[in-house]
Amino acid sequence: MELYHDHFQNHRRYNIPPAQLIIADIPYNIGTNAYGSNPQWYEDGDRANGESELAGKRFFDTDEDFRISEFMHFTSRMLKKEPKEKNQAGCMIVFCAFEQQMQVIEEGKKYGYKNYINLVFRKNFSPQVLKANMRVVGNTEYAIILYRDKLPKFRNKGRMIMNCMDWKRDSLTPKVHPTQKPIGVIGQLIETFTDPGDVVIDPCAGSGVSLLAAENLGRKSFGFEINKKFVHGFETQMRPNVRELLF
Repeated sequence: MELYHDHFQNHRRYNIPPAQLIIADIPYNIGTNAYGSNPQWYEDGDRANGESELAGKRFFDTDEDFRISEFMHFTSRMLKKEPKEKNQAGCMIVFCAFEQQMQVIEEGKKYGYKNYINLVFRKNFSPQVLKANMRVVGNTEYAIILYRDKLPKFRNKGRMIMNCMDWKRDSLTPKVHPTQKPIGVIGQLIETFTDPGDVVIDPCAGSGVSLLAAENLGRKSFGFEINKKFVHGFETQMRPNVRELLF
């Protein structure tokens, strides 16, 4: 389990083996409106208290000009080559905003990801409480499974998986990143598309929760994160507790 304080474009310098699974939560390119419908925009979540220090702020530095085409170019090199055997092919899972889905799919095709399966995650809560006057608020997250020609390796004891999944809250794992995903959700995906000993790479690792999930499942994991604060959070809060933070 290694999280490199570097850009994923420099992956070759670390001699990382090709990935069976690439999993990434890419920046949503929403800029300074990151907390636009979240109660954190206001002090203590109350509009009457005025705006907080998060009002008009980005989640992180790259959340405005993330280049999906560059991401696809480099991840296509990180993923293992298409094998001759059936049920062994690698794939990539990309968490993205609803509006980004078609861009992710179309850019993926340009770099060899010819096929896709969309995923929807259903929450039993909504962070968009400031939009309550709209009556309909968001309680979903989205991801795309991208693969080349052959269907990816799939491990679920012969059972199918629906593409709409429950988003189980994670109250145990330290939160060191504003868009950190629950370790149980990430762990389920890793367990489904890899075997123990396989390589998992997260090019936009953030808090490193994907590396933690992979480690707990006996996979080899590598990640890249350019924000020093998140790397420090991983080293001080995630890595020391890797054996306790199970899901």
